[in-house]
Amino acid sequence: MEEVRLGIIGIGGMGTNHANSILKGDIPGLRLTAVADVSEQRLEYAEEHFPGDISIFPDGKELIRSGKCDAVLIATAHYEHPAYAIYALEHGLHVLIEKPAGVYTAQVREMNEVAARSDRVFAIMLNQRTNCVYRRLHEMIQSGELGELKRVNWIITDWYRTQSYYDAAGWKATWAGEGGGVLLNQCPHQLDLLQWLCGMPVRVRAFCHEAKWHDIEVEDDVTAYLEYANGATGVFVTTTGDAPGTNRLELTFEMGKIVCEDGKLIYDRLSENERTFCKTSPNGFAKPEITRIEVETDGLNEQHAGVFKAFTDRILHGGQLVAEGTEGINGLILSNAMYLSSWLDKTIDIPFDENLFLEELNRRRAASKAKTGTGVVFDTEGTY
Repeated sequence: MEEVRLGIIGIGGMGTNHANSILKGDIPGLRLTAVADVSEQRLEYAEEHFPGDISIFPDGKELIRSGKCDAVLIATAHYEHPAYAIYALEHGLHVLIEKPAGVYTAQVREMNEVAARSDRVFAIMLNQRTNCVYRRLHEMIQSGELGELKRVNWIITDWYRTQSYYDAAGWKATWAGEGGGVLLNQCPHQLDLLQWLCGMPVRVRAFCHEAKWHDIEVEDDVTAYLEYANGATGVFVTTTGDAPGTNRLELTFEMGKIVCEDGKLIYDRLSENERTFCKTSPNGFAKPEITRIEVETDGLNEQHAGVFKAFTDRILHGGQLVAEGTEGINGLILSNAMYLSSWLDKTIDIPFDENLFLEELNRRRAASKAKTGTGVVFDTEGTY
């Protein structure tokens, strides 16, 4: 195989941007051959804007069965991700899914089990893992040079969205259509990075405020407290209601503090391990000497294109993926635990009762109100 023929299922904002990137030739070895969408408006858009040799289908499963593709990108509403992934894998196609992996962990476990039995490539669009700052931080943590994690604070409030964003589609910001709000739509990237960098916490206490800043069903403001097995603690704060907002990740380790903000990695490195200094210093008010360092990175941040390139390279040459599709469940475990904690008004241990979560989610889905979207499709290029 010299190239990968790709079909895109779901050509809303993200799907269309991905299509345009491929059509511009940004991904060597990847050729767009088909698209599908249930919306007549989006099919008309495809007819008008995409080259004539691209096949257009009104149903994603029809695209999968068509023989026009070697692989598919799934960029549909969240609940549909696992079902389409399973169908495509079972029909012998390679699969790349947009985040999130799904809405609830039980459906994602089923998808992962199918992927494990398949010999096809399965990846997920966790494009923030391509960011040089997070990659370098991951390397530093994995090397052990920072010592044990003590504290993590992530304020990620620069996801500002207007009411028109939520009004654009009937499924958006509803329990029945989208399955959640800022945790499930915007923050899968940060929740994935949180567990990728720091590991999975053992318990969570969260407060998810629904419709605090917008006329929606789901949460648009969240504060969560995390506890880790080694005694480290954390706070995760997010919203779509703050302007201009903040994106600041602060990690404290035994060997100092690292701050990720404004595309920089600033390390306040201690002269010796804080735990050792605390136990041996004769001066009750002393502190270890600190050296401030701006950590060098390779400067590369390919985002979506990087994920596509790695996906294509894995299929053609057996290369390394940015994120295996089966890893998508990890960030979802965190969001599910946060929801359940808020719904039940108590601390939730991880792992949690997945059946209980689904029961609580289904109660909200049953009470969800149907709405009509405006049909506006926003250009999402550069926003993730």
